[in-house]
Amino acid sequence: MTFRVLTVCTANVCRSPLAEALLRHRLDPGRFVVESAGVRALDGGRTDANVVQRLTRLGIATADLVPRQLTPEIVRQADLILTATRDHRGQVLEVFPGALRRTFTVLEFAALVSRAEGADPVALVRSAAMLRSEGPPEVDIDDPIGRSDAFHDAVAAQIEDAVTAIAERLNG
Repeated sequence: MTFRVLTVCTANVCRSPLAEALLRHRLDPGRFVVESAGVRALDGGRTDANVVQRLTRLGIATADLVPRQLTPEIVRQADLILTATRDHRGQVLEVFPGALRRTFTVLEFAALVSRAEGADPVALVRSAAMLRSEGPPEVDIDDPIGRSDAFHDAVAAQIEDAVTAIAERLNG
């Protein structure tokens, strides 16, 4: 069975495509599908140049990172939804309220999954949902668009660290 991960941010041009590409690179492609979307995305737009450059330096393909708008169908298909901020998480739940137990911020899930119990991704998500009240107080990843290169680097490092922790647990 394929496990589907969805990453979400505002315009789907910076934080969520970076998380998508890094997760796709680190997760077993035979077991996982990773996609992204934005709560206010322009379908077919362009991924942020800083993200493309960073991923290219890491040897990760970027051609398939095309912004798209979040829809109920995209949410319905996802087994795990990782958002950049609590606000994005709330917007996902407005689109599809039934997704609460599988929707987390990236930082929240990275912290929770380290303590979650389970032998497979579905069990890990279920366990993380039960631990949610014990999550970290700071769970938002700030939007680097229009900010300095140093700020972009700090956000990217934050995402990379979280994705590494998540991928290690999901891969088993």
